[in-house]
Amino acid sequence: MFLINWLHAILNHILFYLKLVPSRQVGWKSLNRKTGQLEREREPLWKKVKLILLFNPLTEWIDTTHAMRLWIHCKNVQEGKDEGTPASHNKIKSFIDFYNINIDEFEPSDPEKYGTFKDFFVRKHKEGSRPIHKKNDPKAAVVVADSRVVTYDTVPQAKKLWIKGSEFNLTNLVMDVNLGASFEDGSVASFRLSPQDYHRYHSPVSGTIKEFRSLPGSYYQVDPIALRSKVNILTSNARDYVVIDSPEFGKVLFVAIGATNVGTVYFHEKCRTVGTKIDKGEEIGIFQFGGSSVIVAFQKGRIKFDDDLRDCSNAVIQVSVEVGMSLGEATKPSANGGNESSGGYAFGQGKNEKSFAEAVKEGDS
Repeated sequence: MFLINWLHAILNHILFYLKLVPSRQVGWKSLNRKTGQLEREREPLWKKVKLILLFNPLTEWIDTTHAMRLWIHCKNVQEGKDEGTPASHNKIKSFIDFYNINIDEFEPSDPEKYGTFKDFFVRKHKEGSRPIHKKNDPKAAVVVADSRVVTYDTVPQAKKLWIKGSEFNLTNLVMDVNLGASFEDGSVASFRLSPQDYHRYHSPVSGTIKEFRSLPGSYYQVDPIALRSKVNILTSNARDYVVIDSPEFGKVLFVAIGATNVGTVYFHEKCRTVGTKIDKGEEIGIFQFGGSSVIVAFQKGRIKFDDDLRDCSNAVIQVSVEVGMSLGEATKPSANGGNESSGGYAFGQGKNEKSFAEAVKEGDS
């Protein structure tokens, strides 16, 4: 393992020096919603290589074996323990530097104030750093996590363009036939968190908790390379979910999904209690160390996602977003079966408006 890490460090340094991997951006393509710039995620080069080797038509069968799933589970448990030790504090600064994290957006903003890496990983946003879009307008839904998001009007559309697991549907995701049926032909937003992201998640709408459930499972990677393989990632991983009853949006399904290195998917106690009222943008849970994912599903005809999110998703491009940004508007089914809504979102949050095509062209130049 030492030799592999050493070779990886040398290769990464050479590629970075030659500008073949600028700023270590070797991850999947994303459009930064704040700037309108097309970019790739920062991630270790060796991680990228491992994903390509594991999740491809020739070798992805290995990921479904009992031996591989047991190994992933044991490795996950051990790494979770390691991240909670005092010695793990030493990796915080290098982690911040590698991923270029703006620590000033968090509280505390001094890395030395975190006793362990586990403490740092679940750091909180500084008050005011993530304003809530139309906070007092219940018809406006918001982004639930600092993440990369794709949105789809239907689950079949998501499977055609992004999530390739053969067993992915909302019934399998929640393991409940009746609940899954109530979201048939509904709209889906998929938020994928990377290790460098803020790992607390927030409610997309205001409403009342109607149901909570916890489901055990595996801890596969949720990188796009894995999601676009035939391995059933999202319906195999450990996950918890709540159903929120919203006067404006109807039932809203919120599923927090664990992934590699995630030791805990944790909804706050109040959000596990039926009848609890929650506000749009309110923190409702935490992921522990690692990449993670959130699926938010709306019933058919109840939301119109923002145009920029839909356009990028149809082009198989993620959008980098932050908690509290606009996600979409509440709708009611129109006579022709479509959605009726007003509003939308322009790149740059109104400061530097660009069309989707202009943003992609500029990002590729």
